[in-house]
Amino acid sequence: MSEPTPYERFGGAPFFEALVHEFYEYVAVDPVLRPMYPEEDLGPAERRFTMFLEQYWGGPGTYSEERGHPRLRMRHHPYTIDPEARDHWLACMRVALSARNLSAEDDAELWTYLVSSAFAMVNTMDLPEA
Repeated sequence: MSEPTPYERFGGAPFFEALVHEFYEYVAVDPVLRPMYPEEDLGPAERRFTMFLEQYWGGPGTYSEERGHPRLRMRHHPYTIDPEARDHWLACMRVALSARNLSAEDDAELWTYLVSSAFAMVNTMDLPEA
């Protein structure tokens, strides 16, 4: 019998759907993040992020089937992602992840990935003008 994938350990589709849904509830009211989403309805972004996380953690490959290779930096390039945006993203995600009540080990594994990814998406270090 093989080891369960992280996708299975975390709780499968219901886990990722709940995590991403709650995350986008915070994004919807965040003054730094919300302007980065041109669509009035955040539903499509929520669906894409859910599919991406599911696939990354060993779930269905729907993301690649529908959208091709993730190419995260390229897909995020049109948006100015500075350290402030990164920190807002991480704050929203931390609250959503904490509400999922994963084991300490699973939480740490997922959180480490999310932090690393958030830092990798930063594409400008420009500081706001005084």
